[in-house]
Amino acid sequence: MNLNDWLNEKVPEITSSLNDINRQYVDIENSIGFVGRNQIYKILDNFHEVLFPGIHTAPPIDNTRINIVSSNKLRETALDLRDIIEKVLIYNMEYNNDTDNCTCQEDADRIVMKLISQFPNIRKILQTDIQAAYNGDPAALSTEEILLSYPSIVAVYIHRIAHELYEQGVPIVPRIMSEYAHSLTGIDIHPGATIGESFFIDHGTGVVIGETCNIGNNVKIYQSVTLGALSFPLDENGNPIKGIKRHPNIEDNVVIYAGATILGGETTIGHDSVLGSNIWLMNSIPPYSRVYNSPPSPNISSSKTKKS
Repeated sequence: MNLNDWLNEKVPEITSSLNDINRQYVDIENSIGFVGRNQIYKILDNFHEVLFPGIHTAPPIDNTRINIVSSNKLRETALDLRDIIEKVLIYNMEYNNDTDNCTCQEDADRIVMKLISQFPNIRKILQTDIQAAYNGDPAALSTEEILLSYPSIVAVYIHRIAHELYEQGVPIVPRIMSEYAHSLTGIDIHPGATIGESFFIDHGTGVVIGETCNIGNNVKIYQSVTLGALSFPLDENGNPIKGIKRHPNIEDNVVIYAGATILGGETTIGHDSVLGSNIWLMNSIPPYSRVYNSPPSPNISSSKTKKS
């Protein structure tokens, strides 16, 4: 039997088996899949163009047209986001068997209006992030270079949008946004994390910032830093207890170097502290602290013998 004949005979049987398995775990007909991750990705790309017009758009935008172009893009994208949020809210209510007092359309309108009204403030805060990157990286030659090429700015602009939606109680969508940033940059910031102004992640790859982190102003962290949780308590059924503080607080003017791991919801890093590379902290430290591991003592040898 060749492949074509085998496929014709076996594929209907295999796909039927797969769908039978899926129906045990997913309501296929009413799945949240109708939201469409790619559509959310496109929404974020459109918001990027509105926040930074002329930077990522292929044709140049002259000053006389910039308001028209940005207004049209923002209006169209806001309506697309409203439709997605309404569907997610409906799905969430049905999932929780709470459809008696559904105001999902009105709630979606309110959520998007509040988000869009925050865009000027978000843009101002993002400028402090861009300036922090310029001030914090001697290799940076201009703020334009940072805006066009630094993964930190991509991750942070997406986070600041996702966080606004998370704060308004939107399910699913903020997490899709944060994972999009993660896939683009290697930086994993949960949308629940609260991050102040002038925030810079240098290099970025492997950074993890947990849901209940509180990060102050003028904080700089390097690659492979983890702001994570300790083992969390379980309920009587052995499931993780939700909604508790699990991740650390980082106060203003803190620098955290590569590979550092800071864990626990009761852990606070005092302001104006410097944490060295590869440290492991599960307890608070006071302001103005310097935390370093002892320098390693490598053994260096040569296999070559000295010539006479």
